[in-house]
Amino acid sequence: MQTQSCAPIARWLPVTAARPAMSLPWWRWVASTDSLTARLIAAGEGRKFRVRLLRQSIGFAFADEAMALGIGQRRYAWRREVALCLDGTPWVVARTVAPLAQCRGQRLEQLGERSLGSWLFQQPDLKRGPLEVTSQPPRFAAVDSCWGRRSRFQHAGLSLLVQEYFLTAMADALALPSR
Repeated sequence: MQTQSCAPIARWLPVTAARPAMSLPWWRWVASTDSLTARLIAAGEGRKFRVRLLRQSIGFAFADEAMALGIGQRRYAWRREVALCLDGTPWVVARTVAPLAQCRGQRLEQLGERSLGSWLFQQPDLKRGPLEVTSQPPRFAAVDSCWGRRSRFQHAGLSLLVQEYFLTAMADALALPSR
């Protein structure tokens, strides 16, 4: 388990490269490509699911995010940070970044406390890029995390970089190993 640090660049690896360091229970969570929201609700076994909006703003992406999206570092982006909670306890924190120029007409700012996945996985033309994994904690929230993953989604000319960090509270609740 890790504590928060302010590393300037996250180290992201292809999910297959992280497999040897990851237990099978974690692999099933981190390498899954279905809706994380749906998986959390199912794993919660009746716990109340809620998306807590932490921050939503327009600004610059982190350098590695801009690179993953193929945009310049000084291009404006829509940024959204949320906690995915079960019975009020955050199990996952997530950050989504999209080039602002591509967001027109998408109404992403109206998601509020609705899960991005509930909208995203309904898009018929949705394409998901490869998963990448990190063991570093998120730079946007002071939380203990076990693993982080990210992938790029494309829909109707919109690119979204979705980063999800699995928290130690989730590991504890599901009796998952720390790695």
